[in-house]
Amino acid sequence: MSAAGLSPRQLAGRVGVSGKTVERWLSDDHLIPHARNREDAAQALGVDATMLWPKAVRDVFKTGPDREIVRSYPYRSACPSTVWGDLIKSAKTDLLFAGYTNYFLWLEQPNLVETLRRKAETGCRVRFLMGDPDGEVTRQREAIEDVALSVSTRVRITLEHLRRLGPIEGLEARFSAPVDAMNHVSLSVFRFDRDALVTPHLARLVGHDSPLMHLRGDGAGGMWSRFADHAEELWERGMPVPLGQKAPDRS
Repeated sequence: MSAAGLSPRQLAGRVGVSGKTVERWLSDDHLIPHARNREDAAQALGVDATMLWPKAVRDVFKTGPDREIVRSYPYRSACPSTVWGDLIKSAKTDLLFAGYTNYFLWLEQPNLVETLRRKAETGCRVRFLMGDPDGEVTRQREAIEDVALSVSTRVRITLEHLRRLGPIEGLEARFSAPVDAMNHVSLSVFRFDRDALVTPHLARLVGHDSPLMHLRGDGAGGMWSRFADHAEELWERGMPVPLGQKAPDRS
């Protein structure tokens, strides 16, 4: 400010903030202004914004395992439906929906049946791993959630949507094995090639109230790989569900 011949109040006038705000910038090394204010202040002072607030750059460019975390959300419902839609549309080789019911997808994604049909027809592998609607873990989860639209009903709605697609090449569905059901109901993994949306389910909360992480794979052994491997292991032990006919009702 001295080199630019500006007082704190004058700089505040150039940036469009109060004089007290600039004084806080000077007194608090941990305070980082909004990006627009950083750029305006740097322009007024004739320097680069990274020289004034280098910590802002370190926070943007992640290193180590954190680099795979694209974004996190405190609630799954806070993740915009456009994020899901864009990931589904951009996937070329592998779509794996390993939520316990996957019910919400049909509500939030317009014309998802036809989107998945086109994906499968163009060579993308489309897989749905669901919980067994007649399984013991499903019944236990229904008692915990105690909501009108039960877990088993949500699974069966997903099955009905998948049967509308018919038995087409590239589309597969499985129920998680009984030995894996508890692991499945407590963690949902949705894979879109090298991207994944992961939801660890909190006690007594339905999926949309649990947190979500958007991960992007960057090398072996990272968070993306670990969650992807988890979902693949559950898939490999899962029980195939024929989509050309209704699954038997074992209730």
